Amino acid sequence: MAIVDVVVIPVGTEGPSVSKYIAEIQTKLEEYKAKGKIDYQLTPMNTLIEGDLNELFEVVQAIHELPFDKGLNRVCTNIRIDDRRDKSRKMNDKLDSVHKHLNKDGES
Repeated sequence: MAIVDVVVIPVGTEGPSVSKYIAEIQTKLEEYKAKGKIDYQLTPMNTLIEGDLNELFEVVQAIHELPFDKGLNRVCTNIRIDDRRDKSRKMNDKLDSVHKHLNKDGES
């Protein structure tokens, strides 16, 4: 199970807001999630997607293409991949691990 941190940046939009493009990306991600291929989490600065690495590359390509489909001529996409192969972990497992340490450190 891998996790991808992805930011799709539509360039040449009519204004500074890109939320309508991000909403379309989230809709596409929901389609993949409904098929059981991925899980994802939107944050204010990026989107995290977890799944099989081959599936993730397919998903990233699909969401990268969406602004082009709306008539834009340039899209910049940044991706960062966390691919741990010694154990299967999900996004929430990683968060739980950090919270466990926070709780442990807070004990007297």
